Amino acid sequence: MSSLPRLSSRVRSPIITTSSSSSTLIRPAVLTRKPILASSSSLSPLGKFRSVSSVPISISSVNSKRLFTSSIRAREEEKPKEEWPERVLPVLKESDIKRLKRQRNVGISAHIDSGKTTLTERILYYTGRIRDIHEVRGRDAVGAKMDSMELEREKGITIQSAATFADWVSPPPPTELAEGATLFGTGSEEGKEKYSINIIDTPGHVDFTIEVERALRVLDGAVLVLCAVSGVQSQTITVDRQMRRYNVPRLAFINKMDRAGSNPFRVIQQLRGKLKMNAAALQVPIGAEGDFSGVVDLVRMKALYNEGVKGNQVVETDEIPETVRALVEEKRTELIEQLSEADETLCDLFLNESPITELDIAQALRRATVSLKFTPVFMGSAIKNTGVQALLDGVCQYLPDPNEVHNQALDAALPSHAPPVPLVPAAEAPLVGLAFKLEEGRYGQLTYMRVYQGELKRGSVIYNARTGKKVKVPRLVRMHSDEMEDVEAIGAGEICAMFGVECSSGDTFTDGSTTFSMTSMFVPEPVISLSIRPEGNETPNFSRALNRFQKEDPTFRVHVDSESQETIISGMGELHLDIYVERMKREYNVACVTGKPRVAFRETITEESKFNYTHKKQSGGSGQFGRVIGKLEPMEMDSDTNKDTAFENRIIGGNIPNQFIPAIEKGFQEALDRGLLTGHPISGCKFVLEDGSAHSVDSNELAFRLAAIGAFREAFQKSKPVILEPVMTVEVVAPIEFQGNVIGALNQRKGTIVDTEVRDDEFTLTAEVALNDMFGYSSQLRGMTQGKGEFSMEYKNHQPVMPNVQKDMMEAFRKKQLSK
Repeated sequence: MSSLPRLSSRVRSPIITTSSSSSTLIRPAVLTRKPILASSSSLSPLGKFRSVSSVPISISSVNSKRLFTSSIRAREEEKPKEEWPERVLPVLKESDIKRLKRQRNVGISAHIDSGKTTLTERILYYTGRIRDIHEVRGRDAVGAKMDSMELEREKGITIQSAATFADWVSPPPPTELAEGATLFGTGSEEGKEKYSINIIDTPGHVDFTIEVERALRVLDGAVLVLCAVSGVQSQTITVDRQMRRYNVPRLAFINKMDRAGSNPFRVIQQLRGKLKMNAAALQVPIGAEGDFSGVVDLVRMKALYNEGVKGNQVVETDEIPETVRALVEEKRTELIEQLSEADETLCDLFLNESPITELDIAQALRRATVSLKFTPVFMGSAIKNTGVQALLDGVCQYLPDPNEVHNQALDAALPSHAPPVPLVPAAEAPLVGLAFKLEEGRYGQLTYMRVYQGELKRGSVIYNARTGKKVKVPRLVRMHSDEMEDVEAIGAGEICAMFGVECSSGDTFTDGSTTFSMTSMFVPEPVISLSIRPEGNETPNFSRALNRFQKEDPTFRVHVDSESQETIISGMGELHLDIYVERMKREYNVACVTGKPRVAFRETITEESKFNYTHKKQSGGSGQFGRVIGKLEPMEMDSDTNKDTAFENRIIGGNIPNQFIPAIEKGFQEALDRGLLTGHPISGCKFVLEDGSAHSVDSNELAFRLAAIGAFREAFQKSKPVILEPVMTVEVVAPIEFQGNVIGALNQRKGTIVDTEVRDDEFTLTAEVALNDMFGYSSQLRGMTQGKGEFSMEYKNHQPVMPNVQKDMMEAFRKKQLSK
């Protein structure tokens, strides 16, 4: 296997802390899903948080040839153990618990065209938030409520995530019911209570993945929507990875059950195989494809039908149609078996062959879902108004409330290795909130915020933990797509928006009594760039638009090329950049001309090499002198920091004075900006400084910065450098008769076919293709499939280019340099 560093993030499996009495979810303060285990010693019965740890000496930073193991051990024993401050956690009052138990924060995520926005439209209609249903790209030219942007309604896609809130009346969670209690369902009116649900509808296109990322960062649960025909697709895998990164429990909803070729049980097998989920159906469809008319609830063994105006009445009956009775019995047994693997209580009943009641199954479903061990699967058709109410009941009964998700913050007053601090969603606790999304509204900057602890009031003074500035909250609103509802206060566990507060995405706000800080969300690197300039003379609106888009979207970057002096915009794909160019024309009246797309190439090293470089310059008066000795070695992506470049100082004895070390690191970082092969940024390397020397008069920061740059360039050439290019996972869906043409076209583009799945009349092909070879593929695919084929692509990683391509690129770069 190649030793080349891969620039893709490596994701680990979540580790969840559960107890036999209750299921709770620990959400890490860091973004890399490192396990944070809550032990009995860290949380005492009195509610005090105490953690004692020791920091051992890093053996790698000591010259092991000079120190014996015994002396290292002696130093470790001599080092005093660090004690962290004892914390008294806020106590939840009865009023807090009552409010939080009926609060849900949910995101709706899926692949493109799976029906997320259509499903959200039905949810808003059935909960009474909107009076009528409008379709995505509907004939009435109104468009779906959550697609408020004109471009979204034109193109029929979601570009920005949209937040809303709704109330729903549903039975209480099964874990709150006493043994022997009756389990009420969707069709009955008894035993129901009012729930408040915050909903965020997210885009499905990979180009807008940051919208999904920051929504899942602040949500407590999610609904993963899947197409009953296409099943698990490329963006479904990405969304699942994001949900795992933030430990978000989810329900699955198999949509489009009325479509020809729908097969929900094949989709469930894909969930188990491709996504490694422990998933099982909670419902069985009544009828198939065009005859789809309702579902059977496997927990309560009832048939559910939607009747009335636009399916607003749910009719529940004990009579299960004979055509599906055998399938219902089979799938109910399968549900119990799958659930027994995730829940110990149900497993004991199953193994002991004890009778299993409806309540036993429902309680096990909630415990296993909240603890991320199981994914319940619902079915329906949003466009045909079927199965949506049952999904809403599932959100209320099986997804966690804000008190069940244990969020954590870091104390900025303590060292970075200090243990995280648990946050308690109590109203009287010190305020902690996270600004997760920014928008430029009609009345200034609109900041979306999730309140984790305390209460945010209109007119109150809050502090930005990053900048230390205090700001007054002039206006507080709850969002309903592009509409606003003014509120006086927002409690812990809720999502709101503020006007007139200047900040950046990912900033933490407190009331000034604590130094807590939440970690920001994971931001992927851009993969494509364009040069851009306004038509005619440049106006202030050009830079104003670019600055605003940069602030709103962390994946949209702008810089000026140092050689050509062109303005370069970078993003996640062609569509991503096209949307921003179009928005500049519509919102700022700035028509722009764009250049040919540029791929984000990188350079890296494949071997370790040593350097011993002296920078010496004599002139009148004091000169310059700096000598650095060490090595340059390949480095893989660090899962903790999400960085693949590092500087390490291993100098012992002070041969180089400490004040010059930052200058050496600065020189290394400067050298990374511009590679020697093609001028692209360098990644995947570690600069290890082992020794050096300084002159008492001639050494200064400039000398050592230039010495570091010279040493890096010397070592880089000896480390067998290569050029890396972004490789995309491409998924093509087309009719079966065009399969040969599609495969041939991808082979021409030097693609590697990874997987092919053939269904009744269409096929899905997954391939890995270099982004540089994918330009113009959209029009080619439409031409070869008579407009019936579609494709999506997602960044996978950076891989070395072919040797002949590298040679050509280096030659072109050399000629360009000589021409200057």
